[in-house]
Amino acid sequence: MTIYPHFGLSQSIAQSLAGRCGILVLLPPSLEELRTFSTAPGDLFPLLWQGAYPRIYDRGIPAHQWLADYNTTYVERDVRQVTNVSDLQAFSGFLKLCAGRTAQEINLSTLGNDAGVTHNTARAWLSVLETSYIIHRLPARHTNIRKQVVKAPKLHFFDSGLTCYLLGIHDSEQLRLHPLCGAIFESWVVSEIYKTAVHSGIQPRLFHYREARGPEIDLLIEQGEELKTVEIKSGATTTKDFVKNLGRFSDRMKGAGQARRVRSHIVYGGDDSQQRSDALVLSWRHVQRVIAD
Repeated sequence: MTIYPHFGLSQSIAQSLAGRCGILVLLPPSLEELRTFSTAPGDLFPLLWQGAYPRIYDRGIPAHQWLADYNTTYVERDVRQVTNVSDLQAFSGFLKLCAGRTAQEINLSTLGNDAGVTHNTARAWLSVLETSYIIHRLPARHTNIRKQVVKAPKLHFFDSGLTCYLLGIHDSEQLRLHPLCGAIFESWVVSEIYKTAVHSGIQPRLFHYREARGPEIDLLIEQGEELKTVEIKSGATTTKDFVKNLGRFSDRMKGAGQARRVRSHIVYGGDDSQQRSDALVLSWRHVQRVIAD
């Protein structure tokens, strides 16, 4: 099997090696893989701020320096090779706007207007970011439970360190107090669960769910006969309010006669994990258990 490290080759691969090649998705290291580096942070916020690109740890390069070089190289070299972006400054601004919308539902019209580009250009540029595994879109789960279900996908960055760099967050303490701290943590959790599934050879079926006037679920995982619901909170303590939406969603499913068993999870910024009667509460340190449990 040949591994092609550059996503710009994907079109020629599809044309010349159809049916004769294997596609490997190479994502930034998961939390478990990152722990093999002796320099990996042991605390949450330094970990989120530095991100998971391996060269930062393997070569001891300061995170802000490596991410700055990566961002410049990506925009100026890779983007030119996969799309006809003529205004790299506009694309760079678009990338930063996307960082400010991580863990939010995508509104292409608003995003395009803010970036000064058309709706279609915003759609095309999002596809470029998705093709290069900078972001991924978390689709809304459609059910017949109610008609008033919001169907817009959520935008999530794969790497929290890159998100922090694009947002101008200079250190982990600034991140701790930043208004987007919760959103960055949510995207990190979704990314970790995505990576855990992919690295286990599982094609993940991940969704989010929100009703216009009803429960909102950060992450839904369809796994066999089970439907796992995940509430994501960056705080170091848990409260009973965390399980409110999980319980309401489970009741909706039962009322609609859904056959799948619903299992509730909470992933939070604290250190202790425990099984409760209404949910499995997991520390960020044990996020991979959402898939494995």
